[in-house]
Amino acid sequence: MQTKVAIIGGGPAGLLLSQILDLNGIESLVLERRSRAYVLSRIRAGVIEQGTMDLLRSSNVGERMDRKGQIHEGIEISFGGRLHRIDFWDLTGGKTVMVYGQTEITHDLYSARDKMNGQIIHEVEDVKLHEIDGDSPYVTYSRKGETFRLDCEFIAGCDGFHGVSRETIPASVLRTYEKIYDFGWLGVLSETKPVASELIYANHDRGFALCSMRSNVLSRYYIQTPLGTDLNKWPDDRFWDELKRRLPEDTSKTLETGPSIEKSIAPLRSFVAEPMSCGRLFLAGDAGHIVPPTGAKGLNLAASDVHYLSTALISYYKDGSEEGLKNYSEKALRRIWKAVRFSWWMTMMLHKFPEEGEFGSKIQHTELNYLFSSRAAMSALAENYVGLPFED
Repeated sequence: MQTKVAIIGGGPAGLLLSQILDLNGIESLVLERRSRAYVLSRIRAGVIEQGTMDLLRSSNVGERMDRKGQIHEGIEISFGGRLHRIDFWDLTGGKTVMVYGQTEITHDLYSARDKMNGQIIHEVEDVKLHEIDGDSPYVTYSRKGETFRLDCEFIAGCDGFHGVSRETIPASVLRTYEKIYDFGWLGVLSETKPVASELIYANHDRGFALCSMRSNVLSRYYIQTPLGTDLNKWPDDRFWDELKRRLPEDTSKTLETGPSIEKSIAPLRSFVAEPMSCGRLFLAGDAGHIVPPTGAKGLNLAASDVHYLSTALISYYKDGSEEGLKNYSEKALRRIWKAVRFSWWMTMMLHKFPEEGEFGSKIQHTELNYLFSSRAAMSALAENYVGLPFED
């Protein structure tokens, strides 16, 4: 088999890249190790920046998003028993975010690829990337007991943190940076009305909490718990009781509770791989970076990677220019590190770090007090949360 761009990974990054390339007449083929049903069943967060919204719309996958997504003009931060609102619309000159689940975006992308007869091969195994430093890279994989070879001109590694793409880059070339936090988020999904119309981030002496939503009748809540927490020791009643303790009294009184339909623990880490390219291999999304969910940047960083990479590939095939491909890693990493910084800052400001002692607690409280007293500080938070503009 042969294609222009081999895309490893059929999540949002890989599907969106395939869609954009197809719209510009560039052939691609997506290889995904899981079944389509499995990919579509994965429950993921979905706070979408303005730039991601615009990218989805321009890629002909924004129609359902615009009908069902919820525009949010701000967030609430709970501190000291009170809610403090960060008004994105006012602080950024009219910019907003949208709550629309990553699962829904994946559905939309699959529908778009189906309409254009996009090539996606599921349930592949033993994927290997070859000759990434040469002019004729290729991919081998097995499926249902048969081995296949896919010749291509470029490879896009969109296969996540545990995928093969990043591991193919020689250790002498690749450098990684990582921070692992010693706690995680215990999350519950429930068919209940959200406690508020906007997200609530809570700083509390008992630990961080987040009130989020998927729709008007589907809520997602999180609480900070130690690493190694046993889910079996957290029945629904215990979770709801703990969540209420970490919210302002007026908010906890209105919290609607119910049976959880999904419960999980997500570890938190910051991770960046440099460079984001090697020869004819280009990383995008979680293959190249991970951020704590505190700043709502994971999906959005994948979208910005796809924007930069698709722009570079389109320029190469339409104009013969290699400049965008040569600059892809440097350009993508500038935005990645800014998002990593913001996610780290939000995490440090809102979570409890007992090892930091009383001094750390005082600094954290002072940081929050300053944030709510300074329009400049609130503007900086809002500017980063709604998403920094894509670099030309």
